[in-house]
Amino acid sequence: MGSKVLPSLQPIKSLPPDFKVNGNLIHDVMESRGDAKLRSGGLAGSSSPENYYLSEEAQDRAGGVGLFNEDIAYSGKSVLLEDRESIVDEGLESVPLPFQSVSVSSRESRWSDTTPYVSKKKLQSWFQLPNGNWELANIIKTSGTESVISLPDGKVLKVKQDSLVSANPDILDGVDDLMQLSYLNEPSVLYDLQYRYNQNMIYTKAGPVLVAVNPFKKVPLYGNNYIEAYKRKATESPHVYAITDTAIREMIRDEVNQSIIISGESGAGKTETAKIAMQYLAALGGGSGIEYEILKTNPILEAFGNAKTLRNDNSSRFGKLIEIHFSETGKISGANIQTCRFSVSRVVQCNEGERSYHIFYHLCAGAPPSLREKLNLQNAEDYKYLKQSNCYSITGVNDAEEFRIVMEALDIVHISKEDQETVFAMLAAVLWLGNISFTVIDNENHVQAVENEGLLHVAELIGCEVEDLKLTLSTRKMKVGNDNIVQKLTQSQAIDARDALAKSIYSCLFDWLVEQINKSLAVGKRRTGRSISILDIYGFESFNRNSFEQFCINYANERLQQHFNRHLFKLEQEEYIQDGIDWAKVEFEDNQDCLNLFEKTLGLLSLLDEESTFPNGTDLTFANKLKQHLNSKSCFKGERDQAFTVCHYAGEVTYDTTGFLEKNRDLLHLDSIQLLSSCTCHLPQIFASHMLTQSEKPVVGPSHKSGGPDSQKLSVATKFKGQLFQLMQRLESTTPHFIRCIKPNNLQSPETYEQGLVLQQLRCCGVLEVVRISRSGFPTRMSHQKFARRYGFLLDNAASQDPLSVSVSILHQFNILPEMYQVGYTKLFFRTGQIGVLEDTRNRTLHGILRVQSCFRGYQARRSLKKLRGGISTLQSFIRGQKTRKAYAALLQRHRAAIIIQKRIKALLIRNRTGTIRDATIVIQSVIRGWLVRRCSGDIGFLKHGDTKTTGSDEILVKSSFLAELQRRVLKAEAALREKDEENDILNQRIQQYENRWSEYELKMKSMEDVWQKQMRSLQSSLSIAKKSLAIDDSDRNSDASVNNASDERDYSWDAGSNHRRQESNGTRSTSASLSVISRLAEEFEQRSQVFGDDAKFLVEVKSGQAEASLNPDQELRRLKQMFEAWKRDYGARLRETKLIINKLGTEDSALEKMKKKWWGRRNSTRIN
Repeated sequence: MGSKVLPSLQPIKSLPPDFKVNGNLIHDVMESRGDAKLRSGGLAGSSSPENYYLSEEAQDRAGGVGLFNEDIAYSGKSVLLEDRESIVDEGLESVPLPFQSVSVSSRESRWSDTTPYVSKKKLQSWFQLPNGNWELANIIKTSGTESVISLPDGKVLKVKQDSLVSANPDILDGVDDLMQLSYLNEPSVLYDLQYRYNQNMIYTKAGPVLVAVNPFKKVPLYGNNYIEAYKRKATESPHVYAITDTAIREMIRDEVNQSIIISGESGAGKTETAKIAMQYLAALGGGSGIEYEILKTNPILEAFGNAKTLRNDNSSRFGKLIEIHFSETGKISGANIQTCRFSVSRVVQCNEGERSYHIFYHLCAGAPPSLREKLNLQNAEDYKYLKQSNCYSITGVNDAEEFRIVMEALDIVHISKEDQETVFAMLAAVLWLGNISFTVIDNENHVQAVENEGLLHVAELIGCEVEDLKLTLSTRKMKVGNDNIVQKLTQSQAIDARDALAKSIYSCLFDWLVEQINKSLAVGKRRTGRSISILDIYGFESFNRNSFEQFCINYANERLQQHFNRHLFKLEQEEYIQDGIDWAKVEFEDNQDCLNLFEKTLGLLSLLDEESTFPNGTDLTFANKLKQHLNSKSCFKGERDQAFTVCHYAGEVTYDTTGFLEKNRDLLHLDSIQLLSSCTCHLPQIFASHMLTQSEKPVVGPSHKSGGPDSQKLSVATKFKGQLFQLMQRLESTTPHFIRCIKPNNLQSPETYEQGLVLQQLRCCGVLEVVRISRSGFPTRMSHQKFARRYGFLLDNAASQDPLSVSVSILHQFNILPEMYQVGYTKLFFRTGQIGVLEDTRNRTLHGILRVQSCFRGYQARRSLKKLRGGISTLQSFIRGQKTRKAYAALLQRHRAAIIIQKRIKALLIRNRTGTIRDATIVIQSVIRGWLVRRCSGDIGFLKHGDTKTTGSDEILVKSSFLAELQRRVLKAEAALREKDEENDILNQRIQQYENRWSEYELKMKSMEDVWQKQMRSLQSSLSIAKKSLAIDDSDRNSDASVNNASDERDYSWDAGSNHRRQESNGTRSTSASLSVISRLAEEFEQRSQVFGDDAKFLVEVKSGQAEASLNPDQELRRLKQMFEAWKRDYGARLRETKLIINKLGTEDSALEKMKKKWWGRRNSTRIN
């Protein structure tokens, strides 16, 4: 760019707020940390406060070296993620370079970073000391091709100008993206990383790659506050959270699976970085509870898969790819874990100063007493497998507490307590296997397992017979032709068989645990196909003595580096070249030759498998075969004895082939598998089934040359290669995001920065090449058709033009500088941040259109809603009115019907009741009238035959008064009967009310009412019959009296009349007595009825709560009924006795009555005559 512009100060916004770019301050900090490799305080003018800002000269210098203005990277108009998200609405194609670029001139794009600017204005440069470290030197003077410099320690040297490397201005100290460096060279990158490392800013961006330097201490960069800040885009500082957030947003935006690939050397912090990324995913995609289970898989996998090495206290001895699935709403819905293991030889063999897998030490230190007793556990020092290395603990790690965490995690991933105990039993069995020893039994060095506590405990823990275990460890069954023979093993063979069994049990146990975890994370989880995979794999290793384990680890890292190169170098530049844009190819270190050395025919892996199948193959023969076939390869170098050297991307590594063939072979014989299948414990049976399935898979290639069942087994290297290819195949289908972890020192010490070690890792990672491609590349690209379709509406007349013309017109209209884009054959290529201007304009235009549309649609919706609401109200009123009218008509009809029914029923009841009363009244009247008639006729007959003299008038008066008395009593009885009827009606109504209130007493009260009514009617009928009988008896007595008088009539003496009067008076007295008895019975009946009625009413009121009394209503009712029954029987007996007496008196009165009738008849006849 020709014009000079002020540089933006945005690049250092991620520095601490209290940090100032003061030369003396920087020098003091660096000197206090003992770091003589950083900038000194001898910078020109660095001690003055005015140097915090660029002078005019510095501004000129900054413009000359490619500093950029506010319209490009890291300025106020930089593109945010929200802006980038809107790009994909029309299918924008984006590569994993979502960072701002630097506006550079065409000259700088040719990588002239080392332009001899020193000879013009530059006062400081980098100078490399003989020990390889870089120092910042002040240039005193320059003469020709030589310069005089002064070092921070005060030394003055005269050096060639070519040996100096340009240094960046002070304002770029500690930038958070290496793309902002004006001079991109190794010392500048080293210094920038160290500067940020000393400020506890361990994350730095290198284009699309995040560089993470392991601080070896806790730094305040994590937690909910930071997660929320990166979630809301409140900060743009480099962080694992930022990379993870980008992956989530691109997954939702592009609907493409993402992956976060974490790589680096052993001890660089890959495992911790993976856990931090998972924590952010869980925080953003949590809510269903599955995220907590996913996080809890880390303690389990680390305990069973990690171990302490010489360079790393928590080194991953396996690779894992955690694929986290998301729902359509961006919430975690499930997960799946894929592992990649090469060997578990660490179980049986461990180097000095290292440890086996963590879980063994956790179990020995943290198992509760009940579990220790059940598993016969001892201390770690008591097991031969663990005491080989003389290392039992790690500084700062509490194995007992870690065991508690592992048990809690096993509960969370739904592994039952029974299965957990079985898992711990398998671990204890592996430890006790190492304590099994052998004794020689013959001269041929054949051995037999000693029946010690190790053998007994192993048999008990896996559930097999002791003799079967002894036989399996000391003999081997072989099939020769049709015969089976048993071959005794030598001591070395028996030890190999024992160790193979231990390794197989542990390997299968690890696979089983991963399978159970996957079931727990996937059961019932709905997946949409979108996922984010996090790869945490073992880092590159190079020790003084490297064995088969390092061989496999470094091969996996070569394959991973190829994946890195393919996505960041090869594919990127190939697309530029194919589309015909102006592009200067950036050279990078390609490791394809090293991969070919491992994977091609007659490569390292194939030769290893071939030699492993030969019975007589040894490590020496394998080394000689490698030298024979591979000496011509550029990446291979044969060494003396049994060693060879491979030129890896990270440097040369020399491998010792001792133990290669043994570790590559699967030494587990079929006898051991059969032993596991015969165990009573279910896990060994599962392991045996799994191993039988694996052993049936044939090995393709030269392994078929040797016969026997063992020759058909897959070698460890072949299994590992297959797992690695599956893992890489899954990664190829995702959009990668790379995190490179850097180990600042080998001592695992905080605040220690070794330049040489860091520089080696940066070279291996290709960080400088990535930054160069990112600075000069075009990370955003879009086809002409999509670009025209997405932004064409911003032009006035774009419909009649072709897509290319529309695209060019848009670029010219928005003043996009020519160096900021390239027009290819099929696509437009933009530098980082340039598409943001178009997106901002498009978003503003679309936002205005949407505002207008929303207002108009809102007006239409409100008008339609108002009209619809009015129609609904009218319709509702009609419907409700119709429903109300119908309901009222139905209610009125029901009311009328109810009235008619009530009227008919009441009329029927009244008619029935009236008829009953009328019939009863008629019967009573007929009885009384008959009795009166008969009585009157009896009195007349008696008077007719009586005395015709003065005594006749007296008799008539007596009979008349007697009749009046009888009538009076009859009327009184009728009145009493009516009163009783009324009382009965009242009682019936009350009883009916009580029956409606209390249904449980309905039957009882009805039965009592019926009984009382029957008894009253019986008593009334008895009273009527008694009265009737009395009347008849009176008439009979009158007749008898007449007959007796007639027989003595001829005497006509007063004596006869006197006798008759005496008899009549006797009859009258008997009748009066009978009437008095009947009256007493009637009065007793009335009193008793009143008493029983009142008692029954009182008990009903007590039962219903209307009256209070300290008695049991049910019990008192039963007692009242019993009293009533007793009275009824007594009353009936007395009534019958009264009836008999009345009947007896009636027979005597009948004779008197007859006599009266005769006398009355004779007297009447005499009067007539």
